[in-house]
Amino acid sequence: MGRGRAKAKQTKVARDLKYRTHETDLSALARELHGEADNREAADDADLDKWADYNPRD
Repeated sequence: MGRGRAKAKQTKVARDLKYRTHETDLSALARELHGEADNREAADDADLDKWADYNPRD
């Protein structure tokens, strides 16, 4: 007992995934699969490097 609501939620999510049209960026997928770096990733890495030596206790 008690599984009805969870099963209904899973069914709703499955139907949503099956029937909703998704706009897939195939070029981004190809870049990711081929291991090419994205410009946004490079910017994120630069932001991380900026905070690499941060210590909140100092």
